[in-house]
Amino acid sequence: MYEEVIVVPKSKTKRAAAKRFRITPRGKVMHYRAWRSHLLRKKTSKRKRRLQHPKPMASGDARRTRRMLLG
Repeated sequence: MYEEVIVVPKSKTKRAAAKRFRITPRGKVMHYRAWRSHLLRKKTSKRKRRLQHPKPMASGDARRTRRMLLG
């Protein structure tokens, strides 16, 4: 008589992960490097420049992070 409706919950993005990582169009997970927030006077300009650019994440961590980002 009555149909039973099964509601599947929406998969949600982990907001903390969304603020720290991004996925490139080709699917790589990029992350920003550590050691860039403070005590910058003692670091060389070359080192600070190198730390500016995001880096592809290691494959094991990327799998876990992609799951957090895609829900």
